[in-house]
Amino acid sequence: QMQLVESGGGLVQPGGSLRLSCAASGRTFSAYAMGWFRQAPGKERELVAAISSGGSTNYADSVKGRFTISRSNAKNTVYLQMNSLKPEDTAVYYCAAVRHLGTIVLVKSAQYDNWGQGTQVTVSS
Repeated sequence: QMQLVESGGGLVQPGGSLRLSCAASGRTFSAYAMGWFRQAPGKERELVAAISSGGSTNYADSVKGRFTISRSNAKNTVYLQMNSLKPEDTAVYYCAAVRHLGTIVLVKSAQYDNWGQGTQVTVSS
């Protein structure tokens, strides 16, 4: 099992930015597909962005052009840069991982078998 620890959440005003980080344990991080999901109160968990082990990316339509997912295999870390934040981005953000080699991006939560504890992002004035 891979341990995932998210950080970087907090309170930000509309239009502001945050960068989330997800540090992963283990020595085979480069073989893992990674994803960021979020869940707002009363709503289902949804994909925000995902990145394959090969570096291909996929974004939810609601965040395209505002969020960027990236990974550092040297640091065993995946990042989510969030710009132009909106109140509707308020949610608990979760990092997810699954061992999966290749360029196909996994976009369904059921495809991931390792999850972090989540970090709260609140966008409010």
